[in-house]
Amino acid sequence: MKKDRAGARGTIGLYGRCVIPSYGRNPLVIVRGKGSWVWDDRGRRYLDFFPGYAVSGLGHCHPKVVAAVRRQAGLLLHIPNIYYNPLQARLAELIAEHAFPGKCFFCNSGAEANEAAMKLARKAGNPKGRYEIISMIDSFHGRTIATVTATGQPKYQEGFGPLLSGVRHVPFGDIGALSRAVGDATCAVLLEPIQGEGGINTAPPEYFVAVRRLCDSKGIMLIMDEVQTGMGRTGKYFAYQHCGVVPDVITLAKTLGGGVAIGAMLASTKYADLLQPGMHASTFGGNPLACAAGIAVFDAIEKEGLLKRTRQMGRYLRTRLVRLAARRPFVREIRGEGLMLGMHLSIDGKAVVAECMRRGMLTNSTGDNVLRFMPAMTVTKKEIDLAMEIVEEAFAAVARAKKL
Repeated sequence: MKKDRAGARGTIGLYGRCVIPSYGRNPLVIVRGKGSWVWDDRGRRYLDFFPGYAVSGLGHCHPKVVAAVRRQAGLLLHIPNIYYNPLQARLAELIAEHAFPGKCFFCNSGAEANEAAMKLARKAGNPKGRYEIISMIDSFHGRTIATVTATGQPKYQEGFGPLLSGVRHVPFGDIGALSRAVGDATCAVLLEPIQGEGGINTAPPEYFVAVRRLCDSKGIMLIMDEVQTGMGRTGKYFAYQHCGVVPDVITLAKTLGGGVAIGAMLASTKYADLLQPGMHASTFGGNPLACAAGIAVFDAIEKEGLLKRTRQMGRYLRTRLVRLAARRPFVREIRGEGLMLGMHLSIDGKAVVAECMRRGMLTNSTGDNVLRFMPAMTVTKKEIDLAMEIVEEAFAAVARAKKL
């Protein structure tokens, strides 16, 4: 077979012939990354303000993560989970120390972590005949059959029915709607502290306090999906820590591995031991390489003061976004927490994203009209300033094209 390696055209051509087209891809071939920057195969660099959907939360190729992965790659890459792995034990300890007392199940992605949480919830409810899980409209929990069912966005479900039975959706932030939906068959409430794919949607702390109170009164599990929000993204290790409540289960992925694939479910001691041998598994979950990366992420966050930095840079980014919004009537709202901010527009966000990319900045639009800004926790003021200059130029270009 003839091998075509002629730069971007060759790579993109190979994708067309050999890779299932399940992603809408931008016409860039990214070959290198460092901090808040990536480079394409032609040597052009881009300021990355949406690094891997929050996977590269420490920036691309953080030195501590790279060193840990290199060291571990020469020692042991994988052992099955029928043996003990000291790195997995240490990472589980770190997660519980920074969240709440409990035990971890390790997997490879956020979808797998949420799948594990849904199984745990049904296992907990099984003795009482409880199986129903209530999640939120505009939520996103993954693309497996179970997690896409829990996802409260029909566009992700089209063509894959019939979906899993026993999942209901209610409006996010509406405690009355949730209270009315809870019934005798309900075993869990599943929600994101901040809805990422839904458009950086937030709810006040009192909502989460009311949800916790409702779950306690009904004896049902509270699961918080921290896949995007967890590991410092909002200025605390976990976004639920802004709310004054403690969930029964949290799910993690994204920044947890600093770029290496890993997912985790932390379950409180009340529920953790319900999953006994043979009930759930993940072949690659918690392998030594991924756990070494996860431990390095915790080390970097602590030693480099990245939670404090995230709060500081988050305030600065918000200030710059508000200033920019004041000059553009098509900006409706700025929302989010820390370095997880969204700019709600009255125009198509994808056009702005394309203009930003042309000018050397990568970002994202979700829900068609919400620009997402989720830069690395190591981002600098200078990089934020440059990003805002590019966004302003992109706004101007779109405004001219649309005659706004």
